[in-house]
Amino acid sequence: MYNTAKKQVWFGELRTSKGNTIVVHDNQLPQASPGRIYFYNTIRNTIVEYVEDIVKVNLHDLDDEQTKAAIAEFNDAWKAARAEFMLKHQSRIDLSKVPDTAPPRKAKPMPEPDEVIDSDDDIPEFDDSDDDDDSFDEIGDSIDD
Repeated sequence: MYNTAKKQVWFGELRTSKGNTIVVHDNQLPQASPGRIYFYNTIRNTIVEYVEDIVKVNLHDLDDEQTKAAIAEFNDAWKAARAEFMLKHQSRIDLSKVPDTAPPRKAKPMPEPDEVIDSDDDIPEFDDSDDDDDSFDEIGDSIDD
């Protein structure tokens, strides 16, 4: 039975009614949909998403000699398929596992205080005098009529 907790990359055999095939599981691949798992299928030469509950009972460990032979035969094809898969699935990578490489944040500059008016010369003055401005009186008279 396969156990990916011990190894980063696991080479094993998938035994089905259609035949047996060598498969590869890598813990660094993005997470598959819930209840599913990714394996590199050596016959298809691609990474395939399997239903974990169905495939789990059909996965078997290779002995040391078989593992060495599988690595020798399929390692290059596996790495090429992995690189292609990772390019297609960049958006699914867990960003919490990506190291923080951003530059340090700069402190925000302090806001400058508003200008203070020093003298009364800058304040505009309003003239309240009733010099020749009868326009409001005329408007009021026309409304009363």
